[in-house]
Amino acid sequence: MVGNLGAFDIAILAAYCVVVVALGLYYQRKCRTAQQFMVADRTIPAWAAGLAVMSAYTSSISYIATPGKAYDSDWHVFIFSLCIIPVAWLVCRYAVPYYRKMQLVSVYEFLEERLGAWGRVYAALSFVLLMVGRMAVILYLVSVLLHSFVPWPIAIIIVVVGAITIAYTLLGGMEAVIWTDVMQSVVMIVGIVFCAVSLSRDIFAGPEPLVQAALDADKFSLGSRAFSFSSRTVWVMIVYGVTENLRNLLADQNYVQKYSTVPTERQAKRSVWIAMLIYIPLTAIFLYIGTALFAFYSGREGELVTQGVVKGDQVFPYFIATQLPAGLKGLILAAIVAAAMSTVDSALNCSATVLLLDFYKRFIRRQVGERGSLLFLRLMTVLWGVLGTAFALLMIRAQNALDTWWQISGIFGGGILGLFLLGLLRVRLTLWQGLVAVGVSIAVITWGTFARSLPERLQWAQCTFEPILVGAVGTAALIAVALIFHLLNSRRR
Repeated sequence: MVGNLGAFDIAILAAYCVVVVALGLYYQRKCRTAQQFMVADRTIPAWAAGLAVMSAYTSSISYIATPGKAYDSDWHVFIFSLCIIPVAWLVCRYAVPYYRKMQLVSVYEFLEERLGAWGRVYAALSFVLLMVGRMAVILYLVSVLLHSFVPWPIAIIIVVVGAITIAYTLLGGMEAVIWTDVMQSVVMIVGIVFCAVSLSRDIFAGPEPLVQAALDADKFSLGSRAFSFSSRTVWVMIVYGVTENLRNLLADQNYVQKYSTVPTERQAKRSVWIAMLIYIPLTAIFLYIGTALFAFYSGREGELVTQGVVKGDQVFPYFIATQLPAGLKGLILAAIVAAAMSTVDSALNCSATVLLLDFYKRFIRRQVGERGSLLFLRLMTVLWGVLGTAFALLMIRAQNALDTWWQISGIFGGGILGLFLLGLLRVRLTLWQGLVAVGVSIAVITWGTFARSLPERLQWAQCTFEPILVGAVGTAALIAVALIFHLLNSRRR
């Protein structure tokens, strides 16, 4: 599949890149301290922080993969979004007040206060390593998509997108990240709404509207209600939605740092609700586009196969390439690039923050001054950006090896939510008890990840539950082991 961009489309993409770098330059003059670099001196309005939190939930993966899921199956992904409502209430009721009271910048400081230094180090290290993989995947996927439209090698696109994102994040710190995220969110929403409207016009027109094909195929279903955890039933999506959204809003630096940029606790809570109340309908629009694409191409499957479009996540890019007029094509691609950049800029700023507060100032130079802290933050922004870009380049030739690395980093980071829940429950563990609980969680997640399609003689050890539940099962294992130790400790007293 190849789509050609006209001069107007290319001008839109170029103008977008110029604007985000200009924003970085503009906010550089205000970024003079470490606090300004990390949390913008807590001066961001709630609505802007809410859009930034929402942008952390969406990426170029969401832009392509979510419609692809609806095209291939149904709307079961929407249950994940609906689970945000009770999770947001819990986080705003219990976590946000405590985080604000402690004036946290790194959320992993909470783990040291409740569990000990070992919990903070484990969670912070897992986070910064996971961010390298996340940046690599985002940069690689958005570059593969752009490669279908521009005559540049994938490697060049990766370097250009990575360099632009590093530049404005390095210059303007969190304030540049927030306001570019706001702009990127607006571009993304406008682009996705236009596509939805355009498709609606096509599939509802005529005496026999194409949308009937989607209705006949039950494409608007939320999934099977069978009580099973071996496939993506409604129950699986509820468990996944609750645990993953808890991890995001409670224990992920990308989200917590953004809603920590506002002046007050009340505004922090408001920013969380703004983010969630935008994200839920936005997800519905993404899913609607996938369903509409199924209807649009019903009876034209031969055309897709001829063009090499054989997977659901290839259909939306093909539609953009072949159906959208000049100018609008550039706008949609700018929106996809915006979604990618908003993910990468958050990962860069938050990784630099964690490296400064949880490692450098905690263990190496406790009394480092303001100038030294700001210099360290900027150096780490560049270093982590270069690492993410380098791993993205590796994916061109060694995607399987990087997928394995991604799985391993996910295994070691899978127990982070469990640690935060233990902290909220005030479960106290000794160092060796904490390490045993984390070790059990890692073992369970490893089993759930790799013990698939085993030989017949090892069928007894095969993991049969749905792969997206691996993290939830690992979290449950960690909490169970920790509670046993907690009860034993209580009896000894």
